[in-house]
Amino acid sequence: MASAASHCRSVIFAKRNILYNIAVRQSRLLFSTNDATSDGQRKPSQRIKSQNNSPRTDHLSWEERLADVVTPLWRLSYEEQLEVKRKHQQRILSQLAGHLTGDPQGSPVRGKLGFPVLPVLPSPVRDGYRNKSTFSVNRGADGNPKTVGFYVGTGRKGNIVCVNGDHLLNMPEKHKLVARCYQDFLRLSPLEPCLLFHAGGHWREVTARTNAEGHTMAIVYFHPQGLTREEVAAHKAELVEYFTLGPGSVCQLDSLYFQESGMTRCSHEESPYQLLHGQPHIYEEVLGYKFRISADAFFQVNRAAAEVLYTTVRHLCFPTPEDGGGTTTKPGGTLLDVCCGTGAIGITVSPRVDRIIGVELIEQAVEDARHNAALNKVLNCEFVAGKAEVVLPAVMSQLSAAGGGPLAAVVNPARAGLHHRVVRALRNQPAIRRLVYVSCKPDGEAMRNFRELCCAPDPRKKLWGDAFSPSLAVPVDMFPHTPHCEVVLLFER
Repeated sequence: MASAASHCRSVIFAKRNILYNIAVRQSRLLFSTNDATSDGQRKPSQRIKSQNNSPRTDHLSWEERLADVVTPLWRLSYEEQLEVKRKHQQRILSQLAGHLTGDPQGSPVRGKLGFPVLPVLPSPVRDGYRNKSTFSVNRGADGNPKTVGFYVGTGRKGNIVCVNGDHLLNMPEKHKLVARCYQDFLRLSPLEPCLLFHAGGHWREVTARTNAEGHTMAIVYFHPQGLTREEVAAHKAELVEYFTLGPGSVCQLDSLYFQESGMTRCSHEESPYQLLHGQPHIYEEVLGYKFRISADAFFQVNRAAAEVLYTTVRHLCFPTPEDGGGTTTKPGGTLLDVCCGTGAIGITVSPRVDRIIGVELIEQAVEDARHNAALNKVLNCEFVAGKAEVVLPAVMSQLSAAGGGPLAAVVNPARAGLHHRVVRALRNQPAIRRLVYVSCKPDGEAMRNFRELCCAPDPRKKLWGDAFSPSLAVPVDMFPHTPHCEVVLLFER
């Protein structure tokens, strides 16, 4: 009996190791490509694509293949997932250390970290945490072109299969319900889906947004092709009827938006979101503050983990004695919030500072930020709309003229990182002694930003200010079951 039990344990242990190694190998493939989907990016769509270099998966079900694309770490325990992410962040930051020590290749082997990297801060919620999901439309495994889900395969290889996402661990039930109902609506509609953008068809993706209370916003994307205004209006009316009086009413939508466009991607300014039903916004609460969410507003995809992220940023920007920051930096002064989105970071930091100045490209997000500050009775925040590289130099000049109090900066750019003129403006402002960089992809363009912040003064690049030095890195797991996480890097000088 003991021998049989020992054999059984050995088999289980061996199987677990095999699954672990598969997941780690898949995560490494994801980490090594720029095409990996990043769940926290400011993109109008978060369509999920498979990786070109993935191992053969013919023996797996479509559900397993999709799970391996969308949530590659799903086979691992959460503790094992955090360990995979910790090792990856160590490799990335060792590359930064290599650059700082003069290694032109930034070798992760030769670079020895001169600053601490804390363990990955876990997400308080691990399943069903997404508050925004965009579902694609394409041919399913059964050949039905009106299938709503996520892609397995690539357009380049012509092997795309759209797979239902009901089994995905990171998707909440309400999002899955919206996707199922939208698929049902498409199959009832006489219009064809728009599979290849310029090859005809009309119905495109659907985005579901929810908050912690379960309020739901759905956004349907539509290609008008050659339809008249009257024909488009008729199909919009059918959509509203389906989701308010028909089978789709089970979704209990608080907002139903419609965007029609002949472009693959466009902003609200280029093609306004049309409110067909319900309220124009839903609201979310983070750290005791309430935030308005518009159809295209950027908001962290994991609300519970966002609280961990914003608390970390707040402590690093303006530490207080109870944070373990000693008494060298006291609350007060000004926080410059670059890429501020709907103002979440600035508003949550506002009790510690005299003034918040937020800069954001998307005008609708700035409107939301101003509304959020007023909604929460935060009076020390102001938000400026425009490209950071254009707006920031003037803001810096105003701050230099005003003087007074410590000045810290926080930047939270999209995957493309900061424009070099933004880095230049931050670097050349001597009053900024502390800079917090929040990155969803530190091994991408953000690494270029890190090098420009930390390199020796270079007149050719108009980098005259003293160099920053990284002093602490704090990874935060915003996306359980995926290889991605946010990294908060503190730079000081």
